[in-house]
Amino acid sequence: MSSRIVLCSLAAMFLAGDPPLLAQATPPQPGRILTLNEALALAEAQSEQVAMARAGITRAAGGELLVRSERRPQLSGSVSYDRALASEFSGLFDNADGFGSGEGFDDLPFGRANTYRLNLSFSQSLYTGGRLAAQERQAQLASANASLGLKTTRAQLTFDVARAFYDAALADRFVAIAEATLAQAGQAFEQTRAQREAGRVSEFELLRSQVARDTLQPQVIRQRANRDVAYMRLRQLLDLPAEAVQLAANLDDDPLPPEALFAVPLARAEVAGAGRAAIDEARLLVQIREAAVDVVRAQRKPTFSVTSAYGNVAYPTWFPTGDIRTNWTVSVGGSVPLFTGGRIAAQETVARADVDEGRAQLQLTQELALLDAESARRDLTAATAAWEATGGTIQQAQRAYEIAELRFSEGVGTQLELSDARLLLQQALANRVQAARDLQVSRARLALLPDLPFTISGVPQR
Repeated sequence: MSSRIVLCSLAAMFLAGDPPLLAQATPPQPGRILTLNEALALAEAQSEQVAMARAGITRAAGGELLVRSERRPQLSGSVSYDRALASEFSGLFDNADGFGSGEGFDDLPFGRANTYRLNLSFSQSLYTGGRLAAQERQAQLASANASLGLKTTRAQLTFDVARAFYDAALADRFVAIAEATLAQAGQAFEQTRAQREAGRVSEFELLRSQVARDTLQPQVIRQRANRDVAYMRLRQLLDLPAEAVQLAANLDDDPLPPEALFAVPLARAEVAGAGRAAIDEARLLVQIREAAVDVVRAQRKPTFSVTSAYGNVAYPTWFPTGDIRTNWTVSVGGSVPLFTGGRIAAQETVARADVDEGRAQLQLTQELALLDAESARRDLTAATAAWEATGGTIQQAQRAYEIAELRFSEGVGTQLELSDARLLLQQALANRVQAARDLQVSRARLALLPDLPFTISGVPQR
């Protein structure tokens, strides 16, 4: 008998309970049926983490364009108008004292009331000592790292949603098991009360049956609270409103197949080990820091550039008409640092220390990734074994409870015997659905492992 059939039989027992128990039950309300694929689509559309990762890709692309722009010619223009309200040159050339007759100075710019200027400036880098090449390499590596970051973010989101999805489905099953167990205890209490009224059992047996039923009610309340929390977590990830949702989760089938989304990558991961995005990110970080060393070292080399400035200037009484003067220069220049007080050496020391740190981090990442991959495979193996081990237990516990219930109704068995059988059946059902949840989550983790940030002892490592 599959776990689904057992749950249905327990639900039937629950529905056969007395009216007070029926009033306490919370059967699933009709609502939206949500599959795992639909949940993942909703989560990615609403995820702030994915949006930030996409913004990181855009930022990295902008960084590449910014660096490339430094290789291209730079041209800028400006227009200005100056109005002289007072000038030290006013009236200086009105007489010939010290300047001859004063003729020939009328076109000079000194003391002019109006000045119009139109300027164009041009510059082109000729040689930067390798700085631009290193910065371009940095920008390209940063873009690759941002793309890996988006893959990692999506994989982590997928795993978080899958885990929350199965946790909510598991909480549903636990509530159903707790309610069905309470219904069984209620039915046993009704039988005991009928036997007490017929004088077949003592008052002690009646009280014991009532206590056995009432002590199960807090368990039902606790499982309902856990279910509410699990659904709240899932709604937060999906940004869903507080509406009735039914999860189409695969926790009851026997055999239990993996989700179609994870089937192919899971088979690939089980056959051979795959690379890890976390290792690629650490390797890119080392290369980015090596490029930073080249950027600093380029400061020691000379730089050359060509510049040109073109300008028109006029000094009319009101508006420029035809008397426009032109300035135009072209220059080629270079510069080299002769003494910086040790600044470049200090910057290079810091950059090389960053490289050493990145290489050590890469080595640590590779070691921890191996451990994380092995941990994921062992978890899957253990979850598969637990799932297979719980299959026959339910049938045995169900049969034991049926026998104990029959013995009790015939007056042969005791209340303690029935309670023990009920507890064992409840535990068997709980173990079965818990094993199903653990198996599906372990499969999801191993399937997503190449792109997941690896986790050791519950702490994500990046």
